[in-house]
Amino acid sequence: MEFEEKLKKFIERINKIKNTISTEEATKTSLIMPFFSILGYDVFNPNEFTPEYVADVGIKKEKK
Repeated sequence: MEFEEKLKKFIERINKIKNTISTEEATKTSLIMPFFSILGYDVFNPNEFTPEYVADVGIKKEKK
């Protein structure tokens, strides 16, 4: 399946499920991880995909 076709199917899926997503974790597993998979990343490989980073910027020291 080509990238454009995968992206169109993903958009259709988003439109179907967007109103049922109510938590940050649900957003990550149903939208963010599938999107990065479409982009070609192995979201289950910690050497390739890191789900959170510490943002040591300004007043947000040691926050994710």
